[in-house]
Amino acid sequence: MTTSKGPVERVVSHDQWIVAGAVGLIVLLAGFYTLWGVGMNMSALEMARMAAPIGEPMRMGAQPVWTWSYALLILLMWWIMMVAMMTPSAAPTLLLYTALKRRGSEKERAVTLSLLFLAGYLVVWALFSLIATGLQWTTEAAGLTNGPMMTLNSKVAAGIVLILAGLFQFSSLKTACLKHCRSPAHFLAQHPSKGYRGALRTGMRHGTYCLGCCWALMALLFVGGVMNLYWIVGLALYVLAEKLVPYPRAFSRLTGALLVAVGVWVLAFLG
Repeated sequence: MTTSKGPVERVVSHDQWIVAGAVGLIVLLAGFYTLWGVGMNMSALEMARMAAPIGEPMRMGAQPVWTWSYALLILLMWWIMMVAMMTPSAAPTLLLYTALKRRGSEKERAVTLSLLFLAGYLVVWALFSLIATGLQWTTEAAGLTNGPMMTLNSKVAAGIVLILAGLFQFSSLKTACLKHCRSPAHFLAQHPSKGYRGALRTGMRHGTYCLGCCWALMALLFVGGVMNLYWIVGLALYVLAEKLVPYPRAFSRLTGALLVAVGVWVLAFLG
């Protein structure tokens, strides 16, 4: 026996397709912009091809001169890259939010509220990008990172970052934040919202949990190269996998152990 969908189900599906299409377009544009270098002299693929071993970045040209316009370019680079990397993993929560809104009292504003939710999520990663830009500026001024390739030029520093990122995988903060990110229904039930401000605030709250889960992993970009395409794609896929695999705690801890082991190896044999 076949059943036909009612008007509510059809509209929910339509709203979700609109939101999914918007997410896909944003990720696609951010991905292409990242691939082509985000205004840099080389594309991300070219930087990946020229990457040297950990702690031994290729020297190419003079160090960039940090001005406020250059800092703005770096900030944009970080943010667009985060948009491309992190938005796909937020899609399940966003689409569930859309469905819930369409079936509630705010059904006429479901798409708008969902896009505000996404905006709030991306605002958090913009704040992270601001911090990352400041960190990059500071480390380049201190001679710890190579400006043109945007990597740590010290094997000791690279080893320490690997170890710290690995240890974070065992932390209670990692576990708590990952639990919220993996359970969209639980998260949205715990944080109900109304209106435009509520949508924006809930998106920011979800982004905060996501940032709390992934910030140490993003620090690994300084090890492999901030614009190294292989590291960008690898980390994006890993973040998505953490939210999908059956045993997330074991998966995160296994990754943590591997990062610590690689960090120790870098310090012991390469440092």
